[in-house]
Amino acid sequence: MSWQRIAAGALALVAVLAVWIAMTSPPALLSTLDGAMGGGWGTERPGSAVAFGTHDQTLDVWRPAGTDKTPRPVVIFWYGGGWAHGDRRAYSFAARAYARAGFVVVVPDYRKVPEVHFPAFLQDGAEAVKWTRDHIAGFGGDPRRIAFAGHSAGAYIAVMLTLDTRWLRAEGVDPGIVKASLGLSGPYDFYPFVSKRSQDAMGNAADPVMTQPIHFARANAPPMLLVTSTNDTEVKPANAINLDARLRTLGGKPTLINYPGLSHEEVVMALSVPFRGKGPVLTDSVAYLKLVL
Repeated sequence: MSWQRIAAGALALVAVLAVWIAMTSPPALLSTLDGAMGGGWGTERPGSAVAFGTHDQTLDVWRPAGTDKTPRPVVIFWYGGGWAHGDRRAYSFAARAYARAGFVVVVPDYRKVPEVHFPAFLQDGAEAVKWTRDHIAGFGGDPRRIAFAGHSAGAYIAVMLTLDTRWLRAEGVDPGIVKASLGLSGPYDFYPFVSKRSQDAMGNAADPVMTQPIHFARANAPPMLLVTSTNDTEVKPANAINLDARLRTLGGKPTLINYPGLSHEEVVMALSVPFRGKGPVLTDSVAYLKLVL
């Protein structure tokens, strides 16, 4: 084969990859890269596009491969995307990371802005918790050891469902079901709304204060790990710092980690194999969850 043909073939491949990357969300691309670098080793997905809730939502379930009969602790992970974007499949890298660490992981989809506004994504989240309570044992998970987790807008859902008990109660779920909560780069204290994303998602609320997780801080909140980073310019570190301080003032005992030098995106990217060297986000969060669960 001539060098001209080799060069032409290489250019064609680059063009195809460029189109594919352009059509793929960054998290989806990261999940593909993570899988290619061994991120899926030792894990399996026994549940794909499983229906739940009352609005045609779906979820995926991941777990360690060859799970024995001993029920494993459960992590429900909500992805970010400003309440307007995101897809459970694109965050396979995060699900696999926690599954490989020994957890059964549920990644639910939820309705997005502009089709819905607050509190629809919380209602969807509560329905995912109800499904997990009722069905996770069939996937090797222990419904008595459930943690909520999420990144960015997903961290908002996880933490809000942890602190504001009305959403779980509305689905007939005992709020005591959550034994721990992990918030990665989440917005918890962002009223008055200054960003378009928060205005679009929360602006229709009758009482904007009731959209804020910090408003529901309480002394008897479940164990919480609040993660932020110094270079997060999208969701300012003050969100986690303020919630941590509020919980402590009330008598709670949260844990706060502020990673130096990491951006908003790099915190969740650090869960993946290609970017795990960015920071010990996976190691620290796994250690915390195993300690409290």
